[in-house]
Amino acid sequence: MKTTVEIPDGLLAEAKALARKRRTTLRQVLAEGVRLALDKERGARKAPFQFRDCSQELGALPEDWTSIRRVIYEGRGE
Repeated sequence: MKTTVEIPDGLLAEAKALARKRRTTLRQVLAEGVRLALDKERGARKAPFQFRDCSQELGALPEDWTSIRRVIYEGRGE
C-alpha cells in the first residue's frame, strides 16, 4: 500500500545509506523499522515470565550431590 509520510532529512539520509549498504530498498528498511517498533510495543505489554516459588513444596534439599541426584531422578527409572 502506498502512503505519504514525513521523515526528518537526517533520518531519511541514514535509512537510504543503510539500504545501500545492505543492497536492499529503502522500502524494506522502513518496513523493518516499523515492524521492530510494533514488536517492541507488543513486547512491552506482556508481563515478563516469572517462575512460581515452589521452594516450600520441596522442603529442605540434601546438601550432598548424590542425595540431590537421587531426589531429582526419583521415580524416573534407573
